[in-house]
Amino acid sequence: MPLTRFAVPLLTAAALLPVLPAVPAVAAPAGISWRPCSAVAKGWDPADRRTECALVGVPLDYADPGGPKIDIAVSRIRATGKRTGAVLLNPGGPGQSGLDMPREIAGSHAAGIGVHHDLVGFDPRGVGYSADLPCPAGFPEPDPGLLDKEKVREAAERAAEANRRCVAAHPAFVRNLTTPTIARDLDRIRVALGEDKIGYYGVSWGTALGAQYRSLFDDHVGRMLLDSVMLPDLDLTAMDDGQATAGENTFHDFASWIARYDAVYHFGTTEPVVAKALLDLREKYGATVGGMLANPRRDWADLAKQLAAIRDGAGNRSLGWDGEPHAFNHFQQTALLCNESPSPRDFETVWQHRLDRMRHLPVAGGYGFYEQLCVGWPLPARPWAFGPGKSPLQLVGHAFEPVTPIGWALAMRQRIGGALLTVEDDVHGSLSSLPCARAAVTFFDMGRTTSASCAGAPVPAP
Repeated sequence: MPLTRFAVPLLTAAALLPVLPAVPAVAAPAGISWRPCSAVAKGWDPADRRTECALVGVPLDYADPGGPKIDIAVSRIRATGKRTGAVLLNPGGPGQSGLDMPREIAGSHAAGIGVHHDLVGFDPRGVGYSADLPCPAGFPEPDPGLLDKEKVREAAERAAEANRRCVAAHPAFVRNLTTPTIARDLDRIRVALGEDKIGYYGVSWGTALGAQYRSLFDDHVGRMLLDSVMLPDLDLTAMDDGQATAGENTFHDFASWIARYDAVYHFGTTEPVVAKALLDLREKYGATVGGMLANPRRDWADLAKQLAAIRDGAGNRSLGWDGEPHAFNHFQQTALLCNESPSPRDFETVWQHRLDRMRHLPVAGGYGFYEQLCVGWPLPARPWAFGPGKSPLQLVGHAFEPVTPIGWALAMRQRIGGALLTVEDDVHGSLSSLPCARAAVTFFDMGRTTSASCAGAPVPAP
């Protein structure tokens, strides 16, 4: 059986015959055995003396609570003052590790949450130090604007076949990679912590996890904050449409910004002239330029400089990402999205949606390819079912954000309630990095929500 990076082996779905020693259906609070993460987790920063780690046993399948168990990796930074409870944290993804999130919050403008609350992170099942699968990565995102249909079809079919093999080899584990299942894991963590109620701070997909937890376990929610909010109904077609539309708007805002600084960049003095120049540059250099046209405002000055250098023949034409986030699991993301989205499974429909999007949104229509992930996915979709609750709820939306557009937060508020704080920026999940994160501290300490607006980081000058 494959081992996780913890010093203790975790049961995966590949090991369904012998089972680890049985754990109670609901772990007792004394069952958590905390140790320094640096002592048990391979690769953990040895200088970190604050973060503790532990394992919490949960059922592989909650329909069979007495059956096979898996372990969920949990981390904690203790409250620095008089403790009143715990706030569980999730950074999103899906597929993203959350074990280091207590350190991230403790080092941010939201650090005050940790004065009266333990900050608790965890790796969802299928990610990082928790039980996961040796499955391949999902379909690689094609270059924006790629129109070679047969090449895309071939890649999609290869990914679909790999997904089918993994599902067939580990059916119980993959079938249970769903948001409700992970919400139930979250409740097992609550019980193991000995808390009747927990606070929760989720970002991006973590907002869907929070909405699901509150829908199932509202009586056990103390206070919940959701930043960069997902749609209340998972639909990858709608996600691609929404992100592409927001990206199209961002491109034109970027072109207008460049036009204001023509003395620096020399692309033109009006938005239409700059937009045409940038699209001409994309036509010439392809994905190198295409990936630079709908990015956050904090990057505009650097990107405009690079675009000018490329135009002038002096740019680095192999620009790219620094690397994947730590402990990001592509297959877990694919499984969660495809297990829960009713988006099409056939390539022809997905391809036609892409062409329609590109005709309607010529700049950003090629961005976003979530639909592609589910081509050939063999399991039926089980859509989200979120409902309203009574526990205090603070939503946070970002006025210009393309990843989770502000309209999604409005739709989620309509579905589950809560107050909406609007951040005047376009940065995904940025609340903890801004001075107005004090609203989050006040919320968790006093339960006071806000419907105000707050400033984002300023757009850098050239």
